Amino acid sequence: MPVTASLFVDCKCTLGEGIVWWRERRALLWTDIEGRRLWMHDERGTRKWTLPDRLGSLAPCESGAVLLALAKGVFTTDVDGGSRDQLTLRPLATVEPDLESTRANDGRTDRQGNFVFGTMDLREGHPATGSFYQWSARHGLRRLELPKVGIANSICFSPDGESIYFCDSPQRRIMRGRYHASDARVDGVHAFATVTDGFPDGSVVDADGYLWNAVWGRGMVRRYAPDGSLDREVAVPAKNPTCVVFGGDAMNELYITTAREEMSSEELVRTPDAGGVYRAMLPGVRGLPDPLCRSG
Repeated sequence: MPVTASLFVDCKCTLGEGIVWWRERRALLWTDIEGRRLWMHDERGTRKWTLPDRLGSLAPCESGAVLLALAKGVFTTDVDGGSRDQLTLRPLATVEPDLESTRANDGRTDRQGNFVFGTMDLREGHPATGSFYQWSARHGLRRLELPKVGIANSICFSPDGESIYFCDSPQRRIMRGRYHASDARVDGVHAFATVTDGFPDGSVVDADGYLWNAVWGRGMVRRYAPDGSLDREVAVPAKNPTCVVFGGDAMNELYITTAREEMSSEELVRTPDAGGVYRAMLPGVRGLPDPLCRSG
């Protein structure tokens, strides 16, 4: 029987996503994309800020700021310097200004402190017009030469930083490639794992190099060995898990964002906590913290 996660923050996000562990502050950060809010939970409790656009993904920075990949731009902000419910945004780069139907989606900091994220096409059927990008303080925004996608997701990195994982969620396959951070290049791409009973969403890699993936539509997080074989599962009492991260002092607490989107009224009655953040305690497993983003 799989471990079952339990509700940790009852935030009822429409589309909770992009959860990260800010180890220096012992804090969780995540987004409600459709709610246009940034959420943060630490020892003082839970806070949220309203944003001017949809926030796809985010990363804490070495400077103490937070990098935000909003729908059409990359920004930084200071969560301590804004008002109670509003933040001051500092622009770093625009994202696909010529494509009205796309927005930023999943992202994560690589092992060298660059922020890697992808975009998605919002139109029905999610045409493959989205791309993957690397943002760095030194080089700015650079597109990774990968095939276009409908929904970029599952971005994470092996412990040594030499492999990148990613997916186009509608294709139901998580891919793996050799990642060259210095020149924003990926080669040797091949299929890593296939999801047949849901859609692969956000992923994270643990200290042993195993990949944990949130399976949209299945109420499950799955752990895959480095060879792509299924290792174990964590049940989530919400239909649509979206992203995962390890946190806590021992890095053995798995935090999972979920969404209320694509759920019927009957499903929401049965699982009223959907859209919350869930937690599973995993003795014997140790997560690997993402480096802080070098935002400049």
